[in-house]
Amino acid sequence: MTRIATRSRAARPRTIVTADPELDDLNSMIRFLLYSNDVEIEGLVYASSRYHWRGDGEGAEYFLPDREYDRPQTSWRWAPGERFIDDAVDAYAQVHENLVVHDPRYPSPDTLRSVVRMGNVDFEGDTSTESPGSQLITDVLLDDRPGPVHLQMWAGPATVARALMSIEERYGETAEWERVRAEVSAKAIITKFASQDSTYDDYILPVWPDIRVIETAMSAWGYLTRKTIEPTDRHLLGAEWMRANVTGVGPLGALYRVWGDGRQMVPGDVADYFHLSGHSSDELRAMGYRVWVEPQPAGEWISEGDTTNMLNLIVPGLRGHEHPTFGGWGGRSRRTGVGPDTWEPLGGFFGSGDGDESSVTGWFAHAQADFAARLRWSVTPSFGGVNHHPMLRIEQGLDLAVSAGQRVELTAQVDDPDGDAVSCQWWCDAEAGETAVVDVQANATAVVVRVPADAAPGATIHVIVAATDDAPEPLSAWQRVVLTVR
Repeated sequence: MTRIATRSRAARPRTIVTADPELDDLNSMIRFLLYSNDVEIEGLVYASSRYHWRGDGEGAEYFLPDREYDRPQTSWRWAPGERFIDDAVDAYAQVHENLVVHDPRYPSPDTLRSVVRMGNVDFEGDTSTESPGSQLITDVLLDDRPGPVHLQMWAGPATVARALMSIEERYGETAEWERVRAEVSAKAIITKFASQDSTYDDYILPVWPDIRVIETAMSAWGYLTRKTIEPTDRHLLGAEWMRANVTGVGPLGALYRVWGDGRQMVPGDVADYFHLSGHSSDELRAMGYRVWVEPQPAGEWISEGDTTNMLNLIVPGLRGHEHPTFGGWGGRSRRTGVGPDTWEPLGGFFGSGDGDESSVTGWFAHAQADFAARLRWSVTPSFGGVNHHPMLRIEQGLDLAVSAGQRVELTAQVDDPDGDAVSCQWWCDAEAGETAVVDVQANATAVVVRVPADAAPGATIHVIVAATDDAPEPLSAWQRVVLTVR
């Protein structure tokens, strides 16, 4: 009997992505689709930003203020007939038959195509009219399904802002407005890679202040990731690793952008010189390019900057999507003073703090290994031909009420769909909660957690277990248990 490597049958987080046609959005989209088995994708929406917009197709000129290239534009870094999301879904369609062998929860290509929409893309920050993308977001935020919807803003917020404006226009002058605004505010969770247009500051924050907003803009995973990555992980950006594990692995890997691949986002784009290799920064400037990232050898990693929006969603066992302080592959967040429920990465973002991005970069090797494994699934039609994650469950449950001074036993039920041996590692995540002693022997599936005798009522203790198989290219599964003191 075929064994299916399904990591969790629990409800998957609902999410909508808005993205512009920057090459790193394409790369992030490729990764995201390989995790479509672990989330419920409600929308894939083309969006504009200060870096990319389509124009209105009517010859109207739009002035770019305060830019290095100030001049009227009818479009800005947007290729005619842009379809990068559709391209990624088309590549996914070519490998879907293989992916469902490894997890039947992968959605069909038609299901994904049914939620692709064009958002507010004519100009930067344009919310003058509704768009198919904004209407989709409006409908999802107003549906009767319980639980949060994670709005990933990889581009400018304009399409999300327009969706919220439509809700305000529909209910703002009615007796239902306060109830609807409260319900939508509780339902929507925004992650954003900076703002990229003015609509967050001008509309979303002042009118919808109670929406949780998590800033994810940082160097890690982006064009500047070489400045933050751990030295031991640098090879994961190299041409050899990328070729063996990404670009040489099937249709999705072939679509992934790397340095010197000969592809340009828009012909003549002065900010996009990533398709070239073998030129110095000065030589590229002499060729007319605006050089803002040092050129790298052909075949190396360029960027997946917007991946920080998704990382805490796609590893549900770590539960990083449940609260910004929990942490996960996408790091841990701290409160800001911008709004009542606004958050930024530990260490700040883009130099606003101390620049310590270790809560994100510490997971980079795991994320790359996992990505490579899923790409191998995409080209492997038999279950036995590749490795899969261990299956991990906590017998006592994931949320437990405890007493101060109590000794709490936790038992991991572990299975491996490939028959590999699995070892467990337990630890107390003291950055997410209180410190506790975890009595554990090496590779044990059961531990005892000693709750401090002076633990205050309401205090939480976070215990994480990682289950890792012993395959040649090992994979891990995680679970986070939250103990709350009575």
